[in-house]
Amino acid sequence: MWKPSPSGPATPNYSPEPSRPVPPAPAVEPANRAPVAAGGDQATIGKGLFIKGEITGSESLFIDGKIEGSINLPGNRVTVGRNGQVASTITAREIVILGKVRGNVTASDRVDIRAEGALTGDVTAARISIEDGAFFKGGIDIKKADAKPAAAGTPEPPKPVQL
Repeated sequence: MWKPSPSGPATPNYSPEPSRPVPPAPAVEPANRAPVAAGGDQATIGKGLFIKGEITGSESLFIDGKIEGSINLPGNRVTVGRNGQVASTITAREIVILGKVRGNVTASDRVDIRAEGALTGDVTAARISIEDGAFFKGGIDIKKADAKPAAAGTPEPPKPVQL
């Protein structure tokens, strides 16, 4: 059995290094979320939620749960997260798909289907991107962005000639 020796301290005599201040960690977006524009509000539907019905509003939406119904956020972004499962029509300015969507999507700006995303339905948008590895089954209708009125000094397009 071990017995301490009475002649000296049991621990070595040293002075610990003073604690250094730790700089705050930089803010990093989780890998399963698309970046949000600075200053924009974003609502989140967590993966434990199931919503059946119509969703409308005036802020961007991140969906990680299940949705059945319609989503109408015309001036905002709708992001379907990796765990998101949507059986719905989606109308928004921008739509980012990382999960599964079954239904037609309409975007005034762009639709982005990421590598782990799946979309079964038709797309109507000004721009679309489909990453390698993404699943897409449906039709694509590219709509031109709203044409800006001709600026002063800009020549008008030629008029058709009637014969």
